[in-house]
Amino acid sequence: MKKVILLLTVCLTYCTSGIAIEPNSVRMVKSEIMRNPEPRTIDFVDYYKWNYTQGLVLQSFLLAAEQHPNIEATVDAYVKQYLDSIISADGKIRGYAKNNYSLDQINAGKMLIMAYEKYKDPRFKIALDTLYSQLQSHPRVAEGGFWHKKAYPNQMWLDGVYMEAPFYCEYAKRYLTGEAQARAFDDVVNQIMVIGRHTYNSDNGLYYHAWDEAHQQAWADPKTGRAPHVWGRALGWYCMAMVDVLGFLPESHPGHDSIISILQPLCKVLHGMRDKDYCAWYQVMDEGQRNGNYLETSCTAMFAYTFVKGAKNGWLADEYLKYGKEVYEALNTHFIREDADNTISITRVCAVAGLGGNPYRNGSYEYYISEPVRDNDPKATGTYIMLSLLLEQ
Repeated sequence: MKKVILLLTVCLTYCTSGIAIEPNSVRMVKSEIMRNPEPRTIDFVDYYKWNYTQGLVLQSFLLAAEQHPNIEATVDAYVKQYLDSIISADGKIRGYAKNNYSLDQINAGKMLIMAYEKYKDPRFKIALDTLYSQLQSHPRVAEGGFWHKKAYPNQMWLDGVYMEAPFYCEYAKRYLTGEAQARAFDDVVNQIMVIGRHTYNSDNGLYYHAWDEAHQQAWADPKTGRAPHVWGRALGWYCMAMVDVLGFLPESHPGHDSIISILQPLCKVLHGMRDKDYCAWYQVMDEGQRNGNYLETSCTAMFAYTFVKGAKNGWLADEYLKYGKEVYEALNTHFIREDADNTISITRVCAVAGLGGNPYRNGSYEYYISEPVRDNDPKATGTYIMLSLLLEQ
């Protein structure tokens, strides 16, 4: 792999000739649009799909356009191309089925909130209300946590908290009032706390991938219901969910401090677990340098995002801004590739991982390291753009 050091940009940086170099966030946005002229292919498929991955990437594009107005027209056209292809004139979402009760379907709502607030298209508000209504009837465990999907009964996954909680909290802040808003804020906090209680490992301070309330899944510990391993990206989603929720939850809400009480000790553990040479984290975090394990870039970008956003907002100590910058610089040094067509690529991304399903994913170490590794997976490109933006401010 050709390695290149990309300059860490706080504002526009300059090469030795004095010519301005574009910020890394802008370079990745342009690179992704060049690789995917039509948004449907962002997640390596050739059909339009309402999915969390398109939502993450297009959200990062809209955030980049806010911060770097020179790309606004390009981003607006690209986002509208996706939305016009997937949201009908009456506000229905193409391919969306509420009764599937999949939390993955909720995450793109954050991008849609940004689009609605910017473009004021009434179709988008109808679609947003539909996503919110799913959460009102979504199946839950006894303590109120959402099932990850109807297809995965009685299960909560760390991934799912990111898919729903930041959207739920922002929707409540913008569009609900009074008791309805108060109940929503309470519910958002409860999602984070329930999964935290049931996946926490006091021996290492980390959180397992998922929890089965019924203790019936083959991957679940028969006594605790917990998955057997700590998957890096699942924990990354959980971390990002917490800092994103904190950005919308009123500081006066008692859950604000409850979330911080999880976030701070977890980030302390994470900082101590960085690989010393590459400043990155492993795919299976509780297995370290075990044969076959590898440093994975989507979770690495997610933890850096958490460090930087947490420090900038006072939820983490100031030194976490420095830690986040160190991780970012290491990402750029070791895992960002300069391509021949002047695009940039992020390498060594786990394509996907999950539990259960058909064929059955048993949550073993061998399973997690067997999933494909690829470049420019949207879970990494979107997060990398948002991390870059935090450090370019």
